[in-house]
Amino acid sequence: MQKSYQADIIIIGGGIAGMIAALDLLDAGKKVLILDRDKESELGGLAKWAFGGMFFVDTKIQRRQGVKDSIDLAMKDWFSYAEFEKDEYWGKLWAEQYVHLSTTHAYQYLLKKDVKFFFSMNWAERGLQVKGNTVPRFHMVWGTGRALVEQIKKHLLNHVNRNNLTIHFEHRALDLITSNNCIDGVNGIIEDDGGAFVAKSNRVIVATGGINGSIERVKKEWDYQAFGSPPTTILNGAHKYAVGDLHDATAKINGNIINLEKQWNYAAGIRHFNPRKRDHGLSLVPCKSAIWTNYQGKRFGPTPLMTSTDTRYLVEQICKEPVKYSWQILNMKIAKKEFAISGSEFNHSFREQQLLKFLYSTLIGGNQKLVDEIVEKCEDVVIANSMDGLVQEMNAISEHEVSLALVKDSVEKYDADIANGPGNFKDQQLQWIEEIRKFRGDKIRTCKFQKINDPKAYPLIAIKEFIVSRKSLGGIQTNLEGKVLTSKDENGNQSVIEGLYAIGEAAGFGGGGMHGKRSLEGTFLGGCVITARVAAQSILGKQLN
Repeated sequence: MQKSYQADIIIIGGGIAGMIAALDLLDAGKKVLILDRDKESELGGLAKWAFGGMFFVDTKIQRRQGVKDSIDLAMKDWFSYAEFEKDEYWGKLWAEQYVHLSTTHAYQYLLKKDVKFFFSMNWAERGLQVKGNTVPRFHMVWGTGRALVEQIKKHLLNHVNRNNLTIHFEHRALDLITSNNCIDGVNGIIEDDGGAFVAKSNRVIVATGGINGSIERVKKEWDYQAFGSPPTTILNGAHKYAVGDLHDATAKINGNIINLEKQWNYAAGIRHFNPRKRDHGLSLVPCKSAIWTNYQGKRFGPTPLMTSTDTRYLVEQICKEPVKYSWQILNMKIAKKEFAISGSEFNHSFREQQLLKFLYSTLIGGNQKLVDEIVEKCEDVVIANSMDGLVQEMNAISEHEVSLALVKDSVEKYDADIANGPGNFKDQQLQWIEEIRKFRGDKIRTCKFQKINDPKAYPLIAIKEFIVSRKSLGGIQTNLEGKVLTSKDENGNQSVIEGLYAIGEAAGFGGGGMHGKRSLEGTFLGGCVITARVAAQSILGKQLN
């Protein structure tokens, strides 16, 4: 028997975007129905597993650290890094809107919701051949994305108008219902009992994430022109239910889906040793003092690969190889200082808000416990006490031969240049390390020009790294109110599908692609907050400014 539901507004997806939209709507006394495919314990979606960094402009945290930022500077950086296509329209407008709204309507909004931010920042995506962040803007939620979700969930489930909120879990929405180009509701299946449901409303918000939870879909939409053919192995770092169901449902009713080939994938993924989904990957924060080689052990060059520069460039260079995975080679001293895994799961002291423990591990103790766990449990990490032994271990887990001569050559040349000392480095990676260590946030987490083949820093470590699927930069195209736009007609005109909205990653974080080709980082969670609030206020006949 089909179940029927009714509400003022239906939100499809209970991630961070869906929850925040619901909060604003409950504030106005609206009756809200959230339909979420996952179990109740997973309310909050992928955000609870995220590290929790957000891109804001000219905040108190920046000013306290002496960082001079502005709307104009942030806009200049964004448009430089995005390299928007000439015919991109709504994405550009959404980029401008995000920059203008992020601090007041995301940062300050979250502070009022009891979300705390760490007193220091990270400096991500500084750019390489294309200029990125000229100042640090990556504000970290104290407690990681898990604390963000818990605080928003607390406000949602304890809202003064809680009686106006209904949440149905394990409900998979499949089709959008319309009449006369206006939304009427949604139908789908109930996954725990195989039944069907229909939910009726003339206001529906799609908040189901992107497509990157389906590796098959990632490969189908792959940007062959930029990256060649997709790697044989791509690990899954996205939500397992971010598979594009509602993208397809929107397309069926003539909604415009764009830029799906634009994806923000990461270059340094390893297989999760305790997977919660198919092809589950962990995204490493690559060690800056490690050298990065291709599948044979040949160092990438002439421009070396290093994190905090340009993520897209890293993925491009690896995908230019005939075999599209890579190696990072380092030693225990480097790993103890620099090794990190993105997200909340393995950042225990930061997640649990244990300040003294976090500061001790960052400044003094290092990450020995985490490194030991990964070395012991992860099939993509090997160690040895000689270069010959390391390459033997690499070949034991490699489908293609790693060359001892190439590895030795890569390591020896890097180590030899370290002997020249600061100010005299010829190796570009060492020059970068010298530069980034001027920023205190990087200095305390980066080794001071550590040689790789240093017996005092043994054992040697090699990490086999795969491309890991993460975020969709494209999606359902929306206007500046979050209203879904139709496909262009023969004259190039578009209209809105009345009553249908898309937010968060489902909307490419705004307009179907506000990032262009690249993200300055922190704009994903931030984009979920802003798009959710913009759409909710539009439904209420208001706007953020």
